Amino acid sequence: MKTSNPLGKILKKQHICPICAAKKLAKLANYHPAGAPGAANGAALTPPMGWASWNRFGRGIDENTVVSVAEAMKAAALGELGYEYVNVDDCWMAAERDAEGRLQADPLTFPSGVPALREKINALGFKLGLYSSNGTHTCEDLPASLGYEETDAASFAEWGVEYLKYDFCHNVPIPTAAPEVRRITLTRPGEPTIELGPDTAQLRGDAEILHDERLSGDGAYVTGLDSAGGSIVWYDVSIPTGGEYLLTVYTRNHRLFSKYAELEVNGVPAAAITFPPTRGASHDGKAQTAVALPAGKVNLRIRNPIASPADSAAAQYRKMGRALAAAAETVAAENGTPVKPICFSICEWGLHMPWRWGAEAGNLWRVSPDIRPTWKSILFCYEIAVRLQKYAGPGHWNDPDMLEVGNGDLTDDENRAHFSVWCMLSAPLILGNDPREFLLPDGRPDMLNKTLRTVTNRRAIAIDQDPLGIQCRRVKTGVRTDVLVKPLKDRELAVCLFNKSGSPAEAAFSLAELTSLGWVTLPKSERYTVYDVWENTTFVSNGEISQKLPPHSVKLYHIKAMA
Repeated sequence: MKTSNPLGKILKKQHICPICAAKKLAKLANYHPAGAPGAANGAALTPPMGWASWNRFGRGIDENTVVSVAEAMKAAALGELGYEYVNVDDCWMAAERDAEGRLQADPLTFPSGVPALREKINALGFKLGLYSSNGTHTCEDLPASLGYEETDAASFAEWGVEYLKYDFCHNVPIPTAAPEVRRITLTRPGEPTIELGPDTAQLRGDAEILHDERLSGDGAYVTGLDSAGGSIVWYDVSIPTGGEYLLTVYTRNHRLFSKYAELEVNGVPAAAITFPPTRGASHDGKAQTAVALPAGKVNLRIRNPIASPADSAAAQYRKMGRALAAAAETVAAENGTPVKPICFSICEWGLHMPWRWGAEAGNLWRVSPDIRPTWKSILFCYEIAVRLQKYAGPGHWNDPDMLEVGNGDLTDDENRAHFSVWCMLSAPLILGNDPREFLLPDGRPDMLNKTLRTVTNRRAIAIDQDPLGIQCRRVKTGVRTDVLVKPLKDRELAVCLFNKSGSPAEAAFSLAELTSLGWVTLPKSERYTVYDVWENTTFVSNGEISQKLPPHSVKLYHIKAMA
């Protein structure tokens, strides 16, 4: 199946409208995630809520600002509404790792260090989130976690971090090319060396034995392992003692670019090796790594499972997801405390269809490029996310990016529409503004602040946080308006009339038609109680509702059947 993502092509066409661009992603709806280990960590059973520093502060962040924002969030009672995470984005880390190769906080802007900051944030009733990148550096060219997954996950867990946003800047893809394997050995002190060659293996797929007279011995090597095309399998290998072994892979050393291979033990990946490019004179090469093996008969398989950039991204994010889970369990065991899961936010911008594999790695995944405080940007992110309903659910969420409510020149209608649509999408509600603006000079919440009133609308938040975790479906769409429908607990329903256009437009729906849809659980009834979320009014309807909407605005309804 072709797995290339058209998003990259879309982004090159800057003149194309966001609706038209996002429609090109519709065909991706046929893809399904293979599983949901992300949900298994117990985090984000409803969409995460909180605040993040990047949209408003960018590089200009420090620990005093973070603490003052958390204090403002507490004063505005945001925690009571579910805003639990205080996330520090890029630029919290020093420009160099410490002597042990661990990330460290910038000594100028975060002089107290991460553990002390986490304690302050926890004391205010919130959880601390941090940022890194699935690359050699972060987006602001600071140390990142590619190749340091276990080391950094251990630091995050030891520091008590509760959320990790993992970006995609400076990523280095895993090679799709595989080494040409001559043999492998497994060695352990005090144990005889186990040597396995192609003569005792079964070759699968494109794998085949060739010969090169320039090699030592009989010159045999196995080729055809590139891009998941073939593999070498040894069945019923006797391992005398369980534990750590040194795996050595002997290769035909004729490569001008990196190659990659994994060792699977009984069908489970156990070791991975990247073979760097070389111009060495010898044609015999080797690479080594440690591998844990159980005692007894095992099946071993050498292959390169990476066939595309999407495979590479998925493997790298899964690696960090596993590292975070393992680190959290290790810290819990060492301290004799319950496991403290780390909510894992995958941020590779939708380039490699993370909705296909994100649930195997983490709790939420960005489906689109970085959001901006403009209507065009908000609409672009919406148009992608609204098509991916089938991938969202408790513990794993489509993420159209942080909220821009209160930023830029967005109007009050645009802010409410932005917030409403994110709630209908079951999207994470991560504030990107400055919550300190919610307070009066005496420190009390400014209840006349329209941004505060928008992000604290309890009924809108309840739609987003509904425990069923069902993302809305778009049941009607046009150039100007959409109708979004989201089933809620207790057989209730949320409906959003969304005017995307810059002109007044009318939108309508029939509850009789909606209740005939198989996935809508709202009972059929002659009358319905309809609550207008933003007007804070209730009326009774016979099921036909029509509204004329101002430009860039919504009507958001919570609907119950009357007996």
